[in-house]
Amino acid sequence: MPVSDSKRVVLGMSGGVDSSVAAKLLKDQGHEVIGVTLKVWEEEDESTVSKRWQERGCCKVGMARHVAELLGISHQVIDTRERFQKGVIDDFIGGYLEGTTPNPCVRCNERVKFGGLFQVADELGADYIATGHYANIRHDEVGAPFLVRGQDVKKDQSYFLYRIPPSWLSKMMFPLGEMEKPDVWMEAEAMGLPVDELKESQEICFVTQGDYRQFLKQHAPQASIPGTFVDVKGKELGQHQGVAFYTPGQRKGLGISGGSRLYVQRVVPELNMVVLGPVEDLDSRECLVSDLNIFSPETLRNAPKIDVKFRYSSPPVPATHRWSGSTSMTIMFDAPVRALSPGQSAVFYLGDRVLGGGIIQGPTPKKSIQMCEEPTSAEPLQC
Repeated sequence: MPVSDSKRVVLGMSGGVDSSVAAKLLKDQGHEVIGVTLKVWEEEDESTVSKRWQERGCCKVGMARHVAELLGISHQVIDTRERFQKGVIDDFIGGYLEGTTPNPCVRCNERVKFGGLFQVADELGADYIATGHYANIRHDEVGAPFLVRGQDVKKDQSYFLYRIPPSWLSKMMFPLGEMEKPDVWMEAEAMGLPVDELKESQEICFVTQGDYRQFLKQHAPQASIPGTFVDVKGKELGQHQGVAFYTPGQRKGLGISGGSRLYVQRVVPELNMVVLGPVEDLDSRECLVSDLNIFSPETLRNAPKIDVKFRYSSPPVPATHRWSGSTSMTIMFDAPVRALSPGQSAVFYLGDRVLGGGIIQGPTPKKSIQMCEEPTSAEPLQC
């Protein structure tokens, strides 16, 4: 929802199409826009603008500066690489080594991006911070702000924003919240941006070559310690390449042939084992969610039925919950949910409103592994 009076707004500018269009919209609304690019990962020649956008990483400093000059707004670069390393990269690597599936985008928003923008806003006396996310802020009958989905259902990014502290919402703006992606592309083309060279952002912005497995091999050699595939009874089925390379529901890349199709059920890093089983064993009726961030505890308590998203790309599923106000919650699904991944985020919705969310600990109750025999000392016990 646009803010009526002219305000000083600190806008996160990645150099991508969304934040570039957001900058123009804010300026057209009469706001004083201060573009801020958070340098989070790779080294980059900040003066380079001609390099094709899809060849660049997550910090398109040169393009962000070019757009700021094009619009006649101020721009500055903040080095947050150390914060990004500790809060996102180390968490990402550690999560996979512990047998979970972390979500770096959620952690970046929580620990780096919005905190960095608010820090600049405080230093400059700005009224608001803004980003190019597809989400929106609404207000209840007493004027309290709450987070809702963006209008473009396919591009809605509210899932990644659930860990924002509730106190921040009153000072946040999402200029693209009422827009559809095709309209954003049209606006970018009208601005003279190289839309023919633009691609959608990568799911993991700092993995610029290969996939996350290649990244782990490069930055965490201990991830490649081989171990054993077992079934739920502990029977050995083969050898895996390292527990960090497997996630629940995975079937491809197991290297096990013959017999029925097997899927990763869960990862047991303390035994350096990956448990395999049939696809139906991936179905769960309940899960435990912890490390909660709840925007409105009262609204959640009074909601007999909620929708829960377990993956950004998956539709929400109806569920009920057991929550006493503690830091964890049990979710009960109306229908079985397949391949829940510990470490991923479960985000709670009431209609379009984001109530909060937390980190998936796993299905409840878990099936235990019935070991055929104790592991020998020769077996690797670390991951």
